[in-house]
Amino acid sequence: MTPPRLLGAADVRRLAESCGIRPTKQRGQNFVHDANTVRRIVKASGITADDVVVEIGPGLGSLTLGLLEVARHVTAVEIDEVLAGQLPQTIREHAPDQAGAFELVLADAMKVTELPGPEPTALVANLPYNVSVPVLLTFFERFASIRTGLVMVQAEVAHRLAAGPGSKTYGIPSVKAAWYADMKLAGSVGRNVFWPMPNVESSLVSWTRHEPLGDEALRLRTFAVADAAFAQRRKTMRAALANLAGSGAAAEEALVAAGISPQARGEQLTVQEFARLASFL
Repeated sequence: MTPPRLLGAADVRRLAESCGIRPTKQRGQNFVHDANTVRRIVKASGITADDVVVEIGPGLGSLTLGLLEVARHVTAVEIDEVLAGQLPQTIREHAPDQAGAFELVLADAMKVTELPGPEPTALVANLPYNVSVPVLLTFFERFASIRTGLVMVQAEVAHRLAAGPGSKTYGIPSVKAAWYADMKLAGSVGRNVFWPMPNVESSLVSWTRHEPLGDEALRLRTFAVADAAFAQRRKTMRAALANLAGSGAAAEEALVAAGISPQARGEQLTVQEFARLASFL
């Protein structure tokens, strides 16, 4: 079987020109045009020939072709009709032997509740910067079969997703992502491999899903507690949770019951502590 022929800078510009694409900031369109970077992303994702990968925002297909080189199956979710119209032809031309292992879904990723073909086992994507966290959390929530993966996001967002308690970047995205998976930074990506070149740095975040910390009701309560705790970062947990608990005294009672100091602040608590606290509120 002949491996896919990955896209280079000339291919990316030719494809964009042929379908009249002018990358827009609104949709965070920055296309990777470096084959070595694509192979590095695929390798860092840890996917194997057994994996069914879902890719969000495939764009012109740079990463899609790299994924088809390794994975058993790739399902790509694309919101842009023009890009979605071009992608199958690009796959047929650059990866004819793998075309049968590719499926395209024309949809807003935030509205996708089911996917065609085999259940996804991994998620690998160059996520649009403006929606990266909500999209990732949505797919964690809706597709429990996704066990591993990697996303390329704005460096600042990557650090938030992978941050642990006590870090300056630890916050709501860190807690919510940690509910589902163990997140870790997996390297950075230079601006020069994109067209057009973004004005922010990009980083890779990989993860492995762990056992659920509780049921759906506890997840919702835990997320509500985290939202309240970080709404005003400087407040103690007793003060931050007063509204949610009904009073400062009720918040303190729950905190003490959960073994957490009422004077602690949100950025000091692990996701397990947030979950324990949520079960007492």
